[in-house]
Amino acid sequence: MGYGVVEEAGGAVMALGWGVLTARRGLALGERLHLLHRQLLALLERWSPTEIAVEEPFVARNVPAAMAVGQAQGVALMAAAARGIPVARYSPARVKNAVTGYGGSGKMQVQEAVRLYLGLDLPPDPEDAADGLAVALCHLQARVAASLSSGKK
Repeated sequence: MGYGVVEEAGGAVMALGWGVLTARRGLALGERLHLLHRQLLALLERWSPTEIAVEEPFVARNVPAAMAVGQAQGVALMAAAARGIPVARYSPARVKNAVTGYGGSGKMQVQEAVRLYLGLDLPPDPEDAADGLAVALCHLQARVAASLSSGKK
């Protein structure tokens, strides 16, 4: 499960951290999800986010993978609820469109777009970490769009 932590200040966006949470495949499903939950709670403790954004699972081809992603997403939602942090959810196409301008972009395009957007020397690696940052950037854009539209009313 990839994650990205960003901060916006004065119109500038900075990546504070990113990475991937993992649990050994040999563990029972409940144990794996519990381990991910503990890791997420540790991240929430470390970064104290005021909002969380997650990417919806993509189901088209690989149903078992989508189910695993959905279970991990459920753990993320539970961790956010335990801390009283609001959660926004975005489709993969919306996330890709937000960072690359095209909802059908590939992983490498997303990595490079995130690198450019955040002014990083290298693309975030692994790909799941870049996805985590892309979701965070998508959420920032959605917040800006919502504030602009509400300001016009």
